[in-house]
Amino acid sequence: MGAGLLDELGSITKAICGARVLLVTDPGMMATGIVDRALASLKAAGVSVTVFTDVQADPPEPVILAATEAARDVTGVIGLGGGSSIDVAKLAALLATGRETLKDVYGVGMAKGPRLPLIAVPTTAGTGSEVTPISIVTTGASEKMGVVSPVIIPDLALLDPELTRDLPAHVTAATGVDAMVHAIESYASTSPNNNPVSRALACEALRLMGTALELAVSTPHDMKARADMLLGSLLAGQAFANSPVAAVHALAYPIGGHFKVPHGLSNALVLPHVLRFNAVTAPEPYADLAPIAFPELAGLGIQEAASGFADALAALSKRCGLPTGLQAVGITKEDVPLLARNAMNQTRLLVNNPREVTEEDALAIYGAAL
Repeated sequence: MGAGLLDELGSITKAICGARVLLVTDPGMMATGIVDRALASLKAAGVSVTVFTDVQADPPEPVILAATEAARDVTGVIGLGGGSSIDVAKLAALLATGRETLKDVYGVGMAKGPRLPLIAVPTTAGTGSEVTPISIVTTGASEKMGVVSPVIIPDLALLDPELTRDLPAHVTAATGVDAMVHAIESYASTSPNNNPVSRALACEALRLMGTALELAVSTPHDMKARADMLLGSLLAGQAFANSPVAAVHALAYPIGGHFKVPHGLSNALVLPHVLRFNAVTAPEPYADLAPIAFPELAGLGIQEAASGFADALAALSKRCGLPTGLQAVGITKEDVPLLARNAMNQTRLLVNNPREVTEEDALAIYGAAL
């Protein structure tokens, strides 16, 4: 981790990935100059590069398969960009060996490897994908499935806060809230993998991001805020890589799938409403986290702190310029039953929620979020 570290990508890559690499990115990144800097560093180190630029947000199966084909003759893979680029790079590195197909590896623990050497270079402080064993794929028109296996954790994550400096404010805000959700849901998760280490990582992530997010949005060239967001995102990624996320993500996925709302914003729109629902029966984790992210909430009772935490997160999203209701992204009351039905398919996530969520509950949460 360090400002300007992208210029050392070549020497770092050659030692891990060899002399022929596939660089996976998206068209937006190509327009920033960041890819050109990466290519210059790789060329200077004698690394031959094939560039795959067809990544889309919420990448569909055909993008994964095309990237896999591009990776057939390389010695390693670099994912450079947001979570989607890194997710595609993970699966290209896995599937290019020819040992498994995409259909084989959906689910938890199905991917066995081996894979090609893999480096992740995040340009957003949000998904934490650079340190997680998870890759999300859009299947069909709107459904998403996950590949979850330690095999796809990158060999190295290169964190350069300068790469996030020129992100639009709304992207900084939405990806930042996404990272905070990772920490929150990891801490509160009922997964048997929830443990003191993942909780410590989640707490430190929230301590960093609770202060840094608004600064990163309002003062984009504040490198300390950018670095704190990037590190916080990574720590939150490590937290939920061990202790998985829950109902916020389960209810966010159908919003992204059907209405093409960016994942971070989908999370932000349902976050306070899911927390208020959970806090009725399980306020303790949110009361624990409240003063860590928002020191002004220290000293409150358990229910007060949990409620104040949900309110403070909603207010933070609003101050960062994010929409505050589903109607602002084109979702109407008539759409809610479809979203609720689809959310029930996210059993991998819902099982980790501190309170059981029925389809009727999902209808009520989406209704409150309108």
